[in-house]
Amino acid sequence: MNLELSKKMLDLTSRQRTLQIPKLLEEIVTSAQSISVAVDNCEVLFDVNLKQDPLRLFQNISRNRTIIASWNGRVDKEYLFYAEPGHPEYLRSSAQGIRIIPMQEAIIS
Repeated sequence: MNLELSKKMLDLTSRQRTLQIPKLLEEIVTSAQSISVAVDNCEVLFDVNLKQDPLRLFQNISRNRTIIASWNGRVDKEYLFYAEPGHPEYLRSSAQGIRIIPMQEAIIS
């Protein structure tokens, strides 16, 4: 996601990027031409300069398809967290209505 979204934002001003992110994300996901889309490497969506709520973006693009998104954060009870308190990209979002499938660390023996 980072690479594709960054390519699409290259010629946009900061303001245009903020306004166009939802549309650009929809274009990328739609180009997969599938009812289920896996999204990884989406850290760019957390950039504070883009002024986005990544979780809401995923929810909006999932209206007509299933989105399977990796979340480089943690889950604690009813909330998803990204970064730590005090970090500029810190985010705490309700996980209500989201199916969370925790990935366990693989044990190599």
